[in-house]
Amino acid sequence: MPDILRNPYRGHGLPGTTPLPASDPRPVAALLAFCPAHSPTPLVDAAALARRAGVASLHLKDEQGRMGLGSFKALGAAYAIAHEAAQALPDGDWAQALRGRTYVTASAGNHGLSLAAGARIFGAQAIVYLAETVPEPFAARLRTKGAEVVRAGATYEDSMAAAGAGARANGWTLLSDSSWPGYTDLPWRVMEGYLQLAAETVSQIGAPPSHILLQAGVGGMAAAVAAYARVVWGDAPFIVVVEPAAAPALIESIRAGRCVTVQGPVSAMGRLDCKTPSLIALAGLARDADLFVTVEEEAAAEASAALAAEGLRTTPSGAAGVAALLGRLPGVGAQARVLAIISEGAEDG
Repeated sequence: MPDILRNPYRGHGLPGTTPLPASDPRPVAALLAFCPAHSPTPLVDAAALARRAGVASLHLKDEQGRMGLGSFKALGAAYAIAHEAAQALPDGDWAQALRGRTYVTASAGNHGLSLAAGARIFGAQAIVYLAETVPEPFAARLRTKGAEVVRAGATYEDSMAAAGAGARANGWTLLSDSSWPGYTDLPWRVMEGYLQLAAETVSQIGAPPSHILLQAGVGGMAAAVAAYARVVWGDAPFIVVVEPAAAPALIESIRAGRCVTVQGPVSAMGRLDCKTPSLIALAGLARDADLFVTVEEEAAAEASAALAAEGLRTTPSGAAGVAALLGRLPGVGAQARVLAIISEGAEDG
């Protein structure tokens, strides 16, 4: 059964000194203005799905075409690398701005593509560690972006440990989309990049939504969008964070009042299958989210099929927010004006 938890920390957040997410998208827009691959992604009025869900309206921010990389994560690592390039060589040849630098990460999907693309643009090297379970076609796609691929371990956590060890041993820059004690600066910048998605949505949607559904793995995108929504729309939207039942890291951390690591089976919502949340994301969502919920595997698959029937092809990860809505969330009634995000395209293109 899905788990549902009202956030007891709403408005004030968890105690502690963890940095909160950025909420000003202007620095992101300023850098993206130099990127020829950048253009806003569409906001889709999904009237048929709104009727099926029994709500007044459903708007879907469709990230599957983002910068040719297929997901919102195109805005993250590539932006963080662009920011470092601007600092290193503000008036010079950006194609050589980071020559001699090597960025390394672990990835189960889209973050690695963003890092590879960003590194190549600015003259840096990219190394992406993959667990043995990551399909070879994804490894091949990373190589086409110029990344070196290293296989390490059976799980994402294993590959991240190997990436960290490689960075320390070789003087590489570790660029994760998660954050933990002592490692917050670059993940904060990655999350800042996701504000572009939020700013576009605000400019496209017209009337503010009454409910915002945000799927989360480590929580970076959800926290960034929630932070900006509070700046622009205040307390009015009811913000719901959606996780796989197999990886309820955020909901259990909110329940415990601190960051915790959870155990669970492998989820088909692979991009969301994260057992430990990002500290920065947890801090932001503890302050800004109203409700935390989980969705089961079957519900996410059904939502993905429902979106495909409307011409919006995505994965169970990309459909998780819609899955929560179709599951009839408490408090989301006939007058609800819902915003959700299709966070990535279908894996087969």
